[in-house]
Amino acid sequence: MSAYVSKPQPPTQDKRWKLVDATMRRLGHQSRGLIETLHTVQEAFGYLDESALRYVAMSLRVPLSRAYGVATFYHFFTLKPAGKHTCVVCLGTACYIKGAPQLLDAMQKDLDIKPGETTPDGNVSLLTARCLGSCGLAPAVVYDNEVAGKVSPQSLREHLSKWNHHES
Repeated sequence: MSAYVSKPQPPTQDKRWKLVDATMRRLGHQSRGLIETLHTVQEAFGYLDESALRYVAMSLRVPLSRAYGVATFYHFFTLKPAGKHTCVVCLGTACYIKGAPQLLDAMQKDLDIKPGETTPDGNVSLLTARCLGSCGLAPAVVYDNEVAGKVSPQSLREHLSKWNHHES
């Protein structure tokens, strides 16, 4: 019997796995490359699912629990696919005092989702951030990577309405 251990196979035939493999190869398939490899998976696929975590863990020879622990500890990583649109409500002190809880309430009532969830149709994901660094614009919201300041529940609803009405 050979002592050679076969290389784990990617979860799918998707060509994006070549990017992930290249990152692991560049880092020498060492466990210290876990975070950077997970970043590559997140950038390529938009999220980290169980099969991706399992593949990376096996490839870097780290326990699955460690890969999962890193993926759930860092705010950047997500375990579910994001919606077509993302809305990030800042919960920093200035934003919180100036109305962020009312913005979250409006979204939760209108879309029937909680922070970290996506609408059943996959259109909108609601996220929160500890601080966006835009305190002078409080309360601040990020709509699809664009920061909006002094957001009111009404302007938030108008923006969400545009997303829902411009879908074909």
